[in-house]
Amino acid sequence: MHLHASQIAAATGGTLHGPDIEVSSASIDSRSIRAGQLFVPIVAARDGHDFIANAVDAGAGVYLTDRAPEPGVAATAVQVADTSLALADLGRAVRAGLPPRVVGVTGSVGKTSTKDLLAGVLATTYATAASEKSFNNELGLPLTLLGAPDDTEAVVLEMGARGVGHIALLCDIASPTVGIITRVEAVHLEMFGTLADVAQAKGELVESLPADGIAVLNADAPIVRGMTDRTQARVLTYGVADDADVRATDIVLDDQLRASFTLHSPWGSTAIDLQARGEHQVPNALAAAAAGCGLGVPIDALAAGLSDAALSGLRMEMSTTPSGVVVINDAYNANPTSMAAGLSSLARLAARRRFAVVGTMAELGADGPAAHRDIARQATDLGITVIAVDEPDYGDDAVHVSGVDDAVAALGDLAEGDAVLVKGSRVAALERVATALG
Repeated sequence: MHLHASQIAAATGGTLHGPDIEVSSASIDSRSIRAGQLFVPIVAARDGHDFIANAVDAGAGVYLTDRAPEPGVAATAVQVADTSLALADLGRAVRAGLPPRVVGVTGSVGKTSTKDLLAGVLATTYATAASEKSFNNELGLPLTLLGAPDDTEAVVLEMGARGVGHIALLCDIASPTVGIITRVEAVHLEMFGTLADVAQAKGELVESLPADGIAVLNADAPIVRGMTDRTQARVLTYGVADDADVRATDIVLDDQLRASFTLHSPWGSTAIDLQARGEHQVPNALAAAAAGCGLGVPIDALAAGLSDAALSGLRMEMSTTPSGVVVINDAYNANPTSMAAGLSSLARLAARRRFAVVGTMAELGADGPAAHRDIARQATDLGITVIAVDEPDYGDDAVHVSGVDDAVAALGDLAEGDAVLVKGSRVAALERVATALG
């Protein structure tokens, strides 16, 4: 979105210092600034104010500051009380000028893939903007809104949470008219405390919806389905349940783990062929279909959008090494639900040997040790050899190694017919294993 510095000052209650420059989009990272952007210095582990000069040198035309304008820096400043709160205020201001097609997506698993699939669906019919990567917090969400082009007709916003009240805050900024909840699982319990707290937090999305909005709920997840009473919006359910409003039948995976199925909906039925890999992507596609159709996407366009949609990186990326080894790089993140889905996908591959190189599943709290052991047992039952990198909690069912080099060495002499899944929480950065395998 294009904004003048005077508009930024008005939206944030700030004071304008310098010419009334126009900017387009914003960044909180001086290293990624593009010419003509707004720079928003955030005070966190490092103080972004220390990098204002760098941002201006890189092309920022306007910057926010919670102090006096930076001496010797030739750019317009908007002085505010708090730069993080000012960024949220800017998100609200931009949202007020957008059409009503704003979709929030949350859940313990699947929210990024659902966001990507829905963006593909909506883009067949509307000029669509969507969160990059996992820009899903109080900083990333307003940055997404500010980055939406001026002709935007629909926005898809991923919404994450670290506790109760966080999604309510994001909804206060974004004012979504459609909300999707994928699943509620016992993940991030170190931050939330209990599964009930996770459910409370995720349900804040549908509580925020207007009466003429749409709540898209997973019919196969009882906790999510039970959120019907928490919203005044129209409810659309999705899943494989017979009574789901949008459901899938005849699910088949090809030899590349891509799912095909028949989609049934109040708007008709159609064949769907996904490029996204894994049967666990089917419910994500159904959620995207429900929201898309609810927002007026024709069902034939919906099928094309789901087929063409590209997922964010490090999610079930499949490649074959020069020696014929199949590598599934699903290293972006991990929790017990997504890890089980990854193992199930690996087991579906035609292979003579199957390996899972796994890292820690972070933020599980007291449930962590048992959850790791359970995943190792699941893998063993599926005939998969587990190589655990720097995570002892996988127990006796795993081969334990330290570091990427040891993990690659533990795989031994791989050859055609072998398949390797690489998966762990972001902190493990196990995509390095996939890269090493070639």
